Amino acid sequence: MDSAAWTPPPETAYVAPTVRRSAKILIVGPAGVGKTTFVDTMSEIAPLHTEESLTSASEGVDDLRHTPAKSTTTVALDFGRRTLNDRLVLYLFGTPGQQRFAYLWRTLANNSLGALVLADTRRLADSFEVMDRVEELGVPYAIAVNVFDDAPRHSVAELREALDPDPDTPVAVCDARDQASCARVLVELVEHVVAASSTGRHAADPTVRL
Repeated sequence: MDSAAWTPPPETAYVAPTVRRSAKILIVGPAGVGKTTFVDTMSEIAPLHTEESLTSASEGVDDLRHTPAKSTTTVALDFGRRTLNDRLVLYLFGTPGQQRFAYLWRTLANNSLGALVLADTRRLADSFEVMDRVEELGVPYAIAVNVFDDAPRHSVAELREALDPDPDTPVAVCDARDQASCARVLVELVEHVVAASSTGRHAADPTVRL
């Protein structure tokens, strides 16, 4: 019987030997806001998805008014990995956006360093419940407004006023399809968490450094 030739995994499958710290980051937000795309864009390994097709059973349960073309949904998590620098690797956990899967958030939030809340200017009000949920879990977070092609544009100052987070919570604009843009908001989140831990506001691992 012929045997298949073994193909070694790509070099990016392994964490660099210089890495000394890892951190778990949640990617959260309402359904259809771009969490799966964000994880896909940032992951240096083949990302893990737990997606199922939307069926008539979700009618009247999931609000899809702003995402009529959406045909699948995350039912457990998205998972990816990104080496942020030669010492720190981030493990990205995308949460399901539907309210009916909210019970999974508490499990996913265990031992997380922080959360990135993705928002959409076409439905900013949907982000308030997400922000409340993250705050209830005691996870520090930053907000990144994902740029959709047909969405209205606003300045960061206008977005901050509309979302009304704590004064030290970072608010930024990103494109979940663009790696440099996604990396920038992740760096802002980690810097925010490290700064908050140094003041005692959050019990983050003080050894995590950029």
